[in-house]
Amino acid sequence: MELGMKSMTLLAAVVALGLPGEIQAQDADIAAGKAYAEAVCSKCHAVLAGEDLSSEFGATPFQEVAETPGMTEYALSVWLQTSHPTMPDIVLEQDEMRNVIAYIRSLDRRP
Repeated sequence: MELGMKSMTLLAAVVALGLPGEIQAQDADIAAGKAYAEAVCSKCHAVLAGEDLSSEFGATPFQEVAETPGMTEYALSVWLQTSHPTMPDIVLEQDEMRNVIAYIRSLDRRP
């Protein structure tokens, strides 16, 4: 079973309701997060702003992830550390995770 939009929305809601505060993307480097996403994540996900189609794996586009209601830095950190049946076992260092989270958050174009 893959983690679809309904699951991501539920995950974001559980995280938002169940945990205090939000992880701050202190010292995050959006450009480094974008570079990492293009190098590693783009094999399955649409990672660039405006891309709406991911690969044949059907992975959720990063902009759609960013625009999921309740998708905070903390929810993204949980999402990035949660194994997905179709996702390879990628372990991000803390700086890489902070940068990727900052990049994903930068894709949110909602008012």
